[in-house]
Amino acid sequence: MGHARLSATIALPPVRGTLKADAPLAPLVWFKAGGAAQWLFEPKDADDLSDFLAMLDPQAPVMALGLGSNLIVRDGGVPGVVVRLGKPFAKVVALDETTLTCGGGASGILVSSTARDAGIAGLEFLRSIPGTVGGFVRMNGGAYGRETRDILLSCEVVLRSGEQVTLLNRDLAYTYRHSNLTDGAIVVSATFRGEPGEPAAIQAEMDRIAAAREESQPLRSKTGGSTFKNPDGHKAWQLVDEAGCRGLALGGAQVSEKHTNFLLNSGDASSADIEALGEEVRRRVKDKSGIELEWEIQRVGMFADDAGTESVVRAAK
Repeated sequence: MGHARLSATIALPPVRGTLKADAPLAPLVWFKAGGAAQWLFEPKDADDLSDFLAMLDPQAPVMALGLGSNLIVRDGGVPGVVVRLGKPFAKVVALDETTLTCGGGASGILVSSTARDAGIAGLEFLRSIPGTVGGFVRMNGGAYGRETRDILLSCEVVLRSGEQVTLLNRDLAYTYRHSNLTDGAIVVSATFRGEPGEPAAIQAEMDRIAAAREESQPLRSKTGGSTFKNPDGHKAWQLVDEAGCRGLALGGAQVSEKHTNFLLNSGDASSADIEALGEEVRRRVKDKSGIELEWEIQRVGMFADDAGTESVVRAAK
């Protein structure tokens, strides 16, 4: 679907937060690659976001950016407005002995450690997912046998229209790594429920998860987390390995030797290198096993050679 690129002269609504033009996104994403956002908006609070979206030209594309862990920003940049939920959205508060309310910009580590301090068990798995609450809620983020749908009670969402709505777990129609949240909808907070537990036992479980992750994943590298979804009955890393892709390189991008479902920027990879390597891996896996791997990493924005055109390329889901 095409969007006219927002004219530099378009009347942007007033904001109380910060709004920057041509803001480089590479420093904000884990891969450290890719182009700029036409506009980067860091709202002061949910009302600031709501007012801005309500007044913004409805044709202008809007995208939320969390920690940028699960994302390829293409080299031509992202047209429209990228919304980043900063400090005002990073608070986590225990409501009672089993529930926490968490800002959409809060990290998984902050949520799990606040839960531990409050004696709330069952949220330890969030310790191991690099991302923010908004991303977990949108993607049904999960690890180590649990996922967001197991703990989410409700969330506060600002729709693309600017309307603020409260959605319950069942409203999100969760499936594996997917919810029915529409494009441009931004999760500003969520309420999670665990169960009463002992802080020491919760910490032990967090340590176990952290150690398992350290052992199996390339945490010291510029990476994007799990690249492909696990197909039914299969492990993506195993299919990639069996197709002979361990360590496979293209330009500055490489398949991790340590965990084959991770792609790495080994130095100065472009986003085009990283995405092309992923597509080559998908091709080899299809040839070897007949299985079509689906991207888990989101790919957004325009390719470098499209950046001058009047359209935005959205990755096929």
